[in-house]
Amino acid sequence: MTRIDAKFAALKKQGKKAFVSYIMAGDPDLETSLEVMKGLPGAGVDIIELGVPFTDPMADGPTIQLAGQRALDGGQTLQKTLDMAAEFRKNDDTTPIVLMGYYNPIYSRGVDRFLRDAKAAGIDGLIVVDLPPEEDSELCLPAQAAGINFIRLATPTTDDARLPKVLQNTSGFVYYVSVTGITGAQAAQAGEVGPEVARIKAKTDLPVIVGFGITTPEAAQTIASVADGCVVGSAIVKEISAGKPTAEILSFVASLAKGAHSA
Repeated sequence: MTRIDAKFAALKKQGKKAFVSYIMAGDPDLETSLEVMKGLPGAGVDIIELGVPFTDPMADGPTIQLAGQRALDGGQTLQKTLDMAAEFRKNDDTTPIVLMGYYNPIYSRGVDRFLRDAKAAGIDGLIVVDLPPEEDSELCLPAQAAGINFIRLATPTTDDARLPKVLQNTSGFVYYVSVTGITGAQAAQAGEVGPEVARIKAKTDLPVIVGFGITTPEAAQTIASVADGCVVGSAIVKEISAGKPTAEILSFVASLAKGAHSA
């Protein structure tokens, strides 16, 4: 059982939905992003998604693209991101960390080496948005063998013919992308998301977490009410990019968590 599995089991026992938050590692700098990361569990975050900056983030909207660019300009690397996770783990051995990004930095490092280092740093799951199920032997299956969950994205365009393939080797949870297009582009609608989550849950026992287009505590509550939880990324990254104090950022995160947990 990974930390992700344990977290969902604990939430189920409490009758609570999950709140997942995303931040970009190294944005606006390593020290600030680590400070924010360390404060997330205390703000009510159940699972942390830690973005790995990449030069060609094709699934991300302007907010997260710019965060990645700031991080890269500041010298953030895959190694520094793993070091950041390891530093976080010194004081928190229970909050799951999911690395989210693209395959190129992992491929460049070498899959075996990456998985060893990720496991040692305390990484629990991976979301690699540009690796389809047809490429499971590249990273998905080795990650599972190493005890790291491989979390797959399902989208509004994932039809009934495609869905079994998407779910085949997925573990930890299913990330349902609530809108077509890039992150931060439009608002998620519970009326559209609910039936899609139900369709996915009919095919898997895994929790289904909804992300993209959730920007307010009210939206977090509404979307979490039709799923097993929700993810907020761009709205949090915007607070960071505005240069707000860490306490203010974490207060905003806490309001989102409260919304999700009240669903």
